[in-house]
Amino acid sequence: MKIRANQLSSYLKNSLAPCYLVTGDEHLLVSEALDQIREAAKAQGFANRELHVATTGFDWGALTASTGNLSLFAEQRIVELRLPTGKPGRAGGQAIVDLAAQAGPELLFIVTGPKLDRSTANSKWAKTLDKIGVSLPIWPIELRELPGWIANRMRQAGLQPDRDAVALIADRVEGNLLAAGQEIEKLRLILGEGKVSAEDVNKAVANSSRYDVYKLTDAAIAGDAPRAVKILGGLKAEGVEPVIVMWALTRELRTLATLDDAVRQGTDLGSAMQAARVWNNRQGLLRSCISRHQHGDFHRMLKASGRADAAAKGQRYGDPWQMATDIVVGMARA
Repeated sequence: MKIRANQLSSYLKNSLAPCYLVTGDEHLLVSEALDQIREAAKAQGFANRELHVATTGFDWGALTASTGNLSLFAEQRIVELRLPTGKPGRAGGQAIVDLAAQAGPELLFIVTGPKLDRSTANSKWAKTLDKIGVSLPIWPIELRELPGWIANRMRQAGLQPDRDAVALIADRVEGNLLAAGQEIEKLRLILGEGKVSAEDVNKAVANSSRYDVYKLTDAAIAGDAPRAVKILGGLKAEGVEPVIVMWALTRELRTLATLDDAVRQGTDLGSAMQAARVWNNRQGLLRSCISRHQHGDFHRMLKASGRADAAAKGQRYGDPWQMATDIVVGMARA
């Protein structure tokens, strides 16, 4: 069953599903949703928790074997599986299906990962979790919704912000909910509960920009190398897995290479972008990027991204962050 994030609290008050699939790119919201599920499980006797992170070389057999003694011991256990890329592969998908079948009074199974693309959301393992338990996709807070989210969060912390204070925080954090939450907590500690003005915020809030892979690719495609490198550094500082960065860059480079090939073969670029299902609001970005490069550039960068991805997965020697820097600069160059 699929539910929205704002339905989770009321759902957990009524029942605890045997398994959950929590996905999304907004780390704060995903983390808070997981905390709610864990707290509800703890209240029902699930005192033990196992955490597995499916990185390169993960032993799926060991994961399923770890639950083989559930019938021998009456302990209630949470088994939590993190999918950094959201793609467990064939063996991993089957292991998830098998574990979901064991979920019940003694085993609570939680799978978490980034936002799933359409094909992954329609995979057998994702549909199994949705059928047996609860699927909870976490959507980012849109910029137009951000002031309301910040104001509500501040009121929950005992603060009474005026409109200018909320607007200033929203402007400073640029959609970074984690940074917004940290700044609200800072204000609470500095000022205590009560009224908060824009002047109070101006003294306490540090500049913090949201660094995500989509802004990274847009900056590189737009030709803004300094901003792309800055965002890349922010992603590294925030602990984002380099494999996710390489996934985003590789996806864009494949699209650019396909479009460039089509143009060289005489196809109209507009028609090629429609065939590639490029959104209208991004067509101008891709058009300018293709015009800056020579034929073959995108294929060369694709090969470089493959090497960087292998380095990120520990399959070859190299610093994936430095390799990613070279790629984004190459994409952004005039």
